[in-house]
Amino acid sequence: MLPDNELEGMLTDLESDRVERKSSFAEKNKVRQAICAFANDLPDYRLPGVLFIGVSDSGAPTNLAITDGLLREISDLRQDGNILPFPTMTVQRRRLRGSDIVVVEVQPSSYPPVRADGRVWIRVGPRRAIATPDEERRLVEKRRALDVSFDQREVQGASLDDLDLERFEKEYLPFAVAPEVLEQNNRPLEQRLQALRLLTRSGMPNTASILIIGKEPRSWVPGAYVQFLRIDGTRLTDPILNQKEIAGTVLDTIRVTEDMLRANISTSADIESGLVEESHPDYPFLALQQLFRNAVIHRTYESTNSPIRIYWFSNRIEIYSPGGLYGIVTRENFGITGATDYRNPLLAEAAKIQGLVQKFGVGIPTSRRQLEMNGNPKPDFVFSENSVLVTIYRRPQ
Repeated sequence: MLPDNELEGMLTDLESDRVERKSSFAEKNKVRQAICAFANDLPDYRLPGVLFIGVSDSGAPTNLAITDGLLREISDLRQDGNILPFPTMTVQRRRLRGSDIVVVEVQPSSYPPVRADGRVWIRVGPRRAIATPDEERRLVEKRRALDVSFDQREVQGASLDDLDLERFEKEYLPFAVAPEVLEQNNRPLEQRLQALRLLTRSGMPNTASILIIGKEPRSWVPGAYVQFLRIDGTRLTDPILNQKEIAGTVLDTIRVTEDMLRANISTSADIESGLVEESHPDYPFLALQQLFRNAVIHRTYESTNSPIRIYWFSNRIEIYSPGGLYGIVTRENFGITGATDYRNPLLAEAAKIQGLVQKFGVGIPTSRRQLEMNGNPKPDFVFSENSVLVTIYRRPQ
């Protein structure tokens, strides 16, 4: 965090590449654009950009009421899925020059370009602007991440021939980039892939592109599939009613698996007082959907051939995900809204782009709420160094 004296100097100085001021949080989209622009750090200062909220253009305080709710709402911009990849930022109430002000510090992204609502915003002196294709290229070239996540790493031996480029142009690109930007964009396909971080700087596919638009993802990432077992009993040794391995792109795997989950849910009808009939599924689909998608996005794909395993017993469902808890997520804060970290940031970004995620960090709370509303017992989570196992219990009949 920047010290008070440095912040006070920025507060009273002219707006620049690193400073922007807002009198309030009324224009949320412009705040989001400012965060995006600072994260892109086009001048390559490698220093945080600062957004002051609650001051005029001249730096004078506007006496904005700074509540805990306002601070949470501003902080939520990081994970509402409209800024991708996720910015590194802090939101604080600071007392500067005798007044309380909201200070948002945004760190430069190691993996630009960053987009807000499908547009790459940059700072050009004291103003914001949408990056030109040449400026986007500069952002790609200045990527400096050395220890990048596994989904950003080059897949050795893979080439553009291993990607479904037609699918990328028809099913991914239109949802990742704003329509007016696409209309003005005449860049080669390789540059479009690089701008969306689906190729490395050397022009090779990374793990994310193989999983998202690869022709045969499992050929390159052996554990990228789902093993489903429907068991007639409560033990693995009981008879198997159905089994299936589901592979393909992440989107295809999710669609096929969720169709199978939906097909296996049983619904019973209760007639109350002889007049009202209520239907009760043994499992609420939305809860299973959220828990399964959470497993796909947060599992580890590195150094393992293990799939996601879904075992559907007569009294419970077990979803096994390779890879333990990651980053800031611990046993104590797991499932708390806002306690979110990303082992696979590009995969999480793709899930948002493809409509699989509406808002980040709410999947576990949503599943818990859905189970409670349906009358199911609370789910159990078991964490180990190499896995997460969630058990969902059938609704009592």
